[in-house]
Amino acid sequence: MKEINKILLEISKKAVLDSLNNTKLLDREYYIKKYPELLEKRATFVTLNKNSSLRGCIGSLTPHRSLIDDIINNANSAAFEDPRFPNVTLEEFKDIDIEISLLTIPKKLEYEDIEDLKSKIRVNIDGVILKHSIYRATFLPQVWKQLPTFEMFFQYLCDKAGMNINCLENHPNIEVYQVEKIG
Repeated sequence: MKEINKILLEISKKAVLDSLNNTKLLDREYYIKKYPELLEKRATFVTLNKNSSLRGCIGSLTPHRSLIDDIINNANSAAFEDPRFPNVTLEEFKDIDIEISLLTIPKKLEYEDIEDLKSKIRVNIDGVILKHSIYRATFLPQVWKQLPTFEMFFQYLCDKAGMNINCLENHPNIEVYQVEKIG
């Protein structure tokens, strides 16, 4: 694993531990001085897994702050603000694995119909953002492992967005991105 990847995992872990223990283990300035690339604007997702099951996942779809700040914010949000789960406890955190996804810039995917979309989506490679009217949802590329077919993936994505599971019939906007997975 590249050194910077280890550092990103270390930062995310220290960020959550600082929140749990009300400490300041994370020396942001030290990391920035040693790794100036942490100041680049990047979009990330931080995923917490416990016993191979999702325990929290929060992220940014577009780069709007420095990599270090996005990691710190998303790690804490995954631990304490994911509405699907109660807050992570200190005891529980010992059993949690952290995964970080570094996102590319999302790109709009033009398509004619569902079959055309199906031919353009790359299973296990593309993360997908689905938007229609006020509805919006995303799945990271890793979700293809749990939902391995195009039909399953998009039915659950439509549902996650709060829409009918056949929402592709409404020709929603689709954007795709890829990730570098760390952890």
